[in-house]
Amino acid sequence: MDGQLGLHGENSLAPQLMERFLELGSPDQSKDELETKSKAPLKICAVKAGGMTSLAIDNLGALWMWGNCPQENNNGDGSLTFVSCFTPIPVWDFHGHTVVKVACGNEHVVALVSAGERHKGDDLLCYSWGGNGHGQLGLGDTESRARPEIVGTFSQDIQWTVYEVACGAFHTALLTRKKRPSDTLESMCWTFGLGDRGQLGHGTTRSALVPEPVKELPKPVYLVSVDCGLFHTSVVSSAGDVWSWGMEKGLGLCPDASFTGTDSGDAISPLRIHGPKFNDPVQVSCGAAHTVLVAHDGYKLWSWGRGRSGVLGNGKTVDCFSPTVVLWPPLNEDFKQEELNQDDKIVDQKGSDGVLEMEKKLSLAMEEMKLLQSKLSTMERYASILHGSIFGKPFEVQDIPISLQNSGTFDIAREWEKMLESSDRSGLVRLELFYRNMLTGVKDKILKKRIQELIKECLPSSAEGK
Repeated sequence: MDGQLGLHGENSLAPQLMERFLELGSPDQSKDELETKSKAPLKICAVKAGGMTSLAIDNLGALWMWGNCPQENNNGDGSLTFVSCFTPIPVWDFHGHTVVKVACGNEHVVALVSAGERHKGDDLLCYSWGGNGHGQLGLGDTESRARPEIVGTFSQDIQWTVYEVACGAFHTALLTRKKRPSDTLESMCWTFGLGDRGQLGHGTTRSALVPEPVKELPKPVYLVSVDCGLFHTSVVSSAGDVWSWGMEKGLGLCPDASFTGTDSGDAISPLRIHGPKFNDPVQVSCGAAHTVLVAHDGYKLWSWGRGRSGVLGNGKTVDCFSPTVVLWPPLNEDFKQEELNQDDKIVDQKGSDGVLEMEKKLSLAMEEMKLLQSKLSTMERYASILHGSIFGKPFEVQDIPISLQNSGTFDIAREWEKMLESSDRSGLVRLELFYRNMLTGVKDKILKKRIQELIKECLPSSAEGK
């Protein structure tokens, strides 16, 4: 409707080729350059989509935009208006520079652009433009901008250089690292814009007009990826640790989300997501109310948050407050047939029977693994809820008794005694409260059942009396 598909304003239920990119070259191309273009055609290296806007970076470092595009008003006062562009148009402000990264929210855009013509190491500058009602441009005010302006916090004079950017609906997150040469591989997350649900991670719900560091993330740490949902933010470190903050309900930001009272509500500071060790993390990505993590160098996927419409990919539609394994790769017939067709092209026909037999065994093994993963996910969630109810904290690997880790056997009486001895007063008080409530509940159930039995015994007598 607003041109965000780049298809002359028409809606489409299926993917369509954007022919505009086949026709256009880079800005100000000479005849010689156009001849070179015919040998090396323009291609897209990265894409991003916001509320009603789409963006793309080509192989020459130019930025293209379509959909709801911010432009200056025709009245000459420099104010902002949004114009629907049905085909990609270049952002001319960056001509002569290289756009490396870009992100967009509902109405704002943030781009990382080289200081010179080419990107060289730590020379990226941060530009922002568009809607700025909550300070999401990081320019120190709430005035919207029709054209890109440099975010002064990350000028070339400071020790930090920006290398990642992400946008929520009305907030922005950036990752910076120390400029080379540096003794430590250390990075920092900065956020600004709307903070009413804690999505900035600053320990408050106030908004920020300029970038501020998320101080409660551990140090030193190197963050490999950041992303923003509508009202939450997530980061993942090179060590495989994930932190999230912002709106809690349905997002799985807090493993104790099933609790009530002081334990519930929005996470205004970073919370570590408890789960398995996410080795070799690649990327974290946030939807409106869920999060997906790619790890193990791209071979494994995890998800958590709101599970409606099967968005978590774990075979269910329920919400998950801790990471669950995405059932990938899929095992449906179409996927398996496509793999078999690819194999037929490479494998000699004589060995096809052996390959098919191996594929069949692999398929059965994957089906069994999928079943085990589903059971394990259910058991992990049950253990986490039970452990949190008893001990007041999320279940972690180090909570598994040593005897069970080393030998596979478990002396429950002995381990229970050890746990009581190591607990402090507050822990013991919580245990006492938990078991007192549990005992009260059991007594109530016994009493109710006894009353029901007495009623049943009396009913025949009453009938006979009549």
